[in-house]
Amino acid sequence: MTQPTDDPSTAACNIGPTGRWIRLLLGLAAIAAGVWFWVAKDDGFWSIGLVVAGLFMIYEAVRGWCALRALGLKMPF
Repeated sequence: MTQPTDDPSTAACNIGPTGRWIRLLLGLAAIAAGVWFWVAKDDGFWSIGLVVAGLFMIYEAVRGWCALRALGLKMPF
């Protein structure tokens, strides 16, 4: 597994295994919430937003790259 780095000029791995798992689980939860909004509430605005956010979180988990960390924000995980 690639070690996290703080170099903002690359899209290299900048989160560790704990952060990846957290992003994966939050991404899956966001997609589930988006589906629930679509089915139960018939609210396309929130459902599309949650699904897109969830897919991006899953991308971050798979890639090992956090957009906010790349912008200079320090996360605890």
